[in-house]
Amino acid sequence: MAQRAGQPEKFNVMVVGQRGRVGFEALLFAASFRRFNPDFPGRLIVAEPQPGPLWPSDPRMPEFLRDALADFGAEVVPFESRLFGHAYPHGNKIEGLAALPEGESFLFLDSDTLVTGDLGKIPFDFNRPSASMRRSNTWPVIELYGPGYTKTWKALYDRFGLEFETSLDLSKPDEYWERYLYFNAGWFFGPCPRKFGQRFAEYAASIRDDPPPELVCQPLYPWLDQIALPLVIHALGGGRPDARLRVLDGGAACHYRAIPLLYAWGSDAQVDLLEEITAPNKLKKVLKEHEPFKRMIYQGRGRKARALFDRNALPRREQAIRNTLKRNGFWMR
Repeated sequence: MAQRAGQPEKFNVMVVGQRGRVGFEALLFAASFRRFNPDFPGRLIVAEPQPGPLWPSDPRMPEFLRDALADFGAEVVPFESRLFGHAYPHGNKIEGLAALPEGESFLFLDSDTLVTGDLGKIPFDFNRPSASMRRSNTWPVIELYGPGYTKTWKALYDRFGLEFETSLDLSKPDEYWERYLYFNAGWFFGPCPRKFGQRFAEYAASIRDDPPPELVCQPLYPWLDQIALPLVIHALGGGRPDARLRVLDGGAACHYRAIPLLYAWGSDAQVDLLEEITAPNKLKKVLKEHEPFKRMIYQGRGRKARALFDRNALPRREQAIRNTLKRNGFWMR
């Protein structure tokens, strides 16, 4: 889309919404999004899977949740699940891209994200797709006598006819996980959601249904989206985000994953913002229907969980935080 000189490019924002936890998270996302983006020129689209063979129960959100989303200017747009569905709900972010307008730049964010800044001010280059670098060495899982990082990743690049060497960060040593292109799929963007989604679906289904021999011992769930994502981004001419985009990993958005985790490691400003945004009675009435929000935000259990942790000396591994929350009866999702 043509923009005036000096003006940021107009784009659409997508999250997934469905019955249960994800729908309530999408509503919290929409409320926080409008708090910081009241005059956003693009569309806020909540992609919703529809009933079908891959869903044993109806995945659509109840009417009261859809109405609450509309109050924040969110558009609920349906999509069909043809590849993933209930067996791999992470696939919603892949197939849901087909619900977005063709040829219009997009930013996808996971529903369990709290918006904390103006997304319209971020200097995206939509012709160079990228994604979140808030990741750890979760995949591949290197076995003692199995293929290393190079052989594992190169097998995937070869599968799809992609140039492997140009994906590498040569400032990192060989066989060190950060040398290889790997993202968290909590946010990603590109110039056309249809083209991006088609490539994403093709790669993910191929890896799932016919993995290269080098992947025979590798776990594919829940990592399938994060395995395919760097291949898609590289194929479309993208790569690692520059420093200006890192605000999506903390400054302008907070991917909290579960409300107890936000209370455990979030900054004072983020937790205060969460409680400020969720305070209005009209929103509170809806969010209280989700038990974790009700107990953690509105009944004060989140603050009690927060008191268990020193933000200046948090455990290095998230699992240790989760274990502390579980041990003290504060883990909910």
